[in-house]
Amino acid sequence: MPEPDLMELFLGPLNRLGVRYLVSGSVAAMLYGEPRVTHDINFVIFLREEDALRLSGAFAPPEFYFPPIAVVRAEMAWPVKGQFNILHARSGLKAGFYTVNRDELHGWAFCHHHSYAINGMTINLAPPEYVILRELEYHREGGSAKHLRDIRAMLAVSGAQIDHPAMADWLNPPVPSPGFLPANPLPPK
Repeated sequence: MPEPDLMELFLGPLNRLGVRYLVSGSVAAMLYGEPRVTHDINFVIFLREEDALRLSGAFAPPEFYFPPIAVVRAEMAWPVKGQFNILHARSGLKAGFYTVNRDELHGWAFCHHHSYAINGMTINLAPPEYVILRELEYHREGGSAKHLRDIRAMLAVSGAQIDHPAMADWLNPPVPSPGFLPANPLPPK
């Protein structure tokens, strides 16, 4: 039996549901850079309560493992870094879903996303600046060299379309002027 297509497996249901998403992670890095092997796809997803229930129906057992709705709701409630996974039971392919919540970089990515056509589908792709910034974050957290390889490949292949000043703004946020800070920022002892 042939291996299912990772993107069709997870993107098809999302597109049919009309849920707002962005493809990110290694798949986005490959589309902006160079191909490599991956068995997962990452999404930044904007979920409302009713979307979570529809999502659970679209990725239902026995074909998929979908976490309990209470878990998805709990991840949606986090101010930042909400995340859950859906697994395809037969193949073991995985989709990681990162909830938008109040993460400003997620919001920026939705405003600057790219549409990308692949395998007869149009997908919403996170902008390359976002993908690079998250790859840097993942490298800092886990130390895996694959993230740095992805960044190098993205810069080599898609460097001309990257908004370097916008990326620099996220890497080096402005420092408040001295007049903005109170004279003595520390509380008295």
